[in-house]
Amino acid sequence: MTELPVDVAFIDDDAVLRAANVQALMLAGLTVAGYGSAMEALEVIDADFPGVVVTDVRMPRIDGLELFRRLKARDADLPVILITGHGDIAMAVDAMREGAYDFLAKPYASERLVASIRHALDRRRLVLENRELKRAVATTQDDLPLLGTSAVMARLRQMLRQIADADVDVLVEGETGSGKEVVATALHRWSRRAARPLVAVNCGALPETVIESELFGYEAGAFTGALKKRVGRIEHAHGGTLFLDEIEAMSPALQVKLLRVLEAREIAPLGTNETRRVDIRVVAASKVDLPALVRQGSFREDLYYRLHVAAVRIPALRERRGDVPLLFGHFLARAAERFNRPPPELDAGVLRHLAEHDWPGNVRELVHYAERVALGLVEPEQPSAPAEAGGGKGTLPERVDAFEAQEIRAALEASKGDVQATVAALGIPRKTFYDKLRRHGIDQAAYRAERAPGR
Repeated sequence: MTELPVDVAFIDDDAVLRAANVQALMLAGLTVAGYGSAMEALEVIDADFPGVVVTDVRMPRIDGLELFRRLKARDADLPVILITGHGDIAMAVDAMREGAYDFLAKPYASERLVASIRHALDRRRLVLENRELKRAVATTQDDLPLLGTSAVMARLRQMLRQIADADVDVLVEGETGSGKEVVATALHRWSRRAARPLVAVNCGALPETVIESELFGYEAGAFTGALKKRVGRIEHAHGGTLFLDEIEAMSPALQVKLLRVLEAREIAPLGTNETRRVDIRVVAASKVDLPALVRQGSFREDLYYRLHVAAVRIPALRERRGDVPLLFGHFLARAAERFNRPPPELDAGVLRHLAEHDWPGNVRELVHYAERVALGLVEPEQPSAPAEAGGGKGTLPERVDAFEAQEIRAALEASKGDVQATVAALGIPRKTFYDKLRRHGIDQAAYRAERAPGR
């Protein structure tokens, strides 16, 4: 794969025409890589290529049509634009039936090519974003996905996409179990650094005597036991992203050294006065109120503001209760599959716990609760207890839907049918609320305050 992502891979065996087209596209504000043959292009373009392929049809050995078919086999969604002579138009039309994005007959206006590329880039970015979201949903139990239909989660995902390629250091704030490492992973995957390492360091898990050598590395003989050179985590993250979790646990002395790394982008391993340049993006995470630590004098103010260039706050699960049914349904289905068991019936006790619990451990706690439910380790509701919606038979989606309908009805009851109060309590957008009313057949008017005396 190419080291730096480009918008366009332009393939033409005619060096003069290739150079002219590359220059025209660059003048239009696009980043372009030119290749003199299909073989050169095939060496660098894979299924994660972020841009558009533009290729001439008439080329020796492997022509543009064969190149298109090989690229299609690697990634059916990769946009390929064919440049054709008049005699090749029929072939180009056939290629479009096979999935080619567009074709341009020579001679063509550069504006026409630029417009086609920009439209193809928009589609390519959407495809890659959707893939990332699907990968997030399919991650393991410790890599909690950024699922949720609530307004706060929609804003969070939008913000992450906006800053992912900005290449600025980011401070991620959130409670334990809210998904800070997932946010760091998303920022890395959606950035231009995705092909380079994402290096994670938990500052609270490493002893103070070890963390400096872990971060900065050391030369052979730097201290007793240093028998050979060790590359530190910062240097290992060169070209990629360094994720510093629990940054609040870092000692004051180490904070000074980290500040220098952030300002100068260079390190000096233990045992040498030599400085080495590093190209890194730092994502730091904290589960505590850093400004409070700054006021107490236990965290450097200049380091805090250096990290606070872009700040991301992950909402606690109790702030987006409307996402609990979706998350629980996803985690329960995944746990049942993992343990090779059928999804269990949800009794009233489980539903009540989902609705009333504050989830201090956030999404991680919800994952573990879903696993206990899947394993049958949660005490069932006593038989004498009244049945709740969703506690009967049915598929897992049907039971989760029933629970969701119950939560909406309870919120409407509590707010006496007030829409603004209800959507605030559920933590979902107004449009989503109305969609769910229609889907569940709930009559909002039945809960309005003026109807109460007639009940």
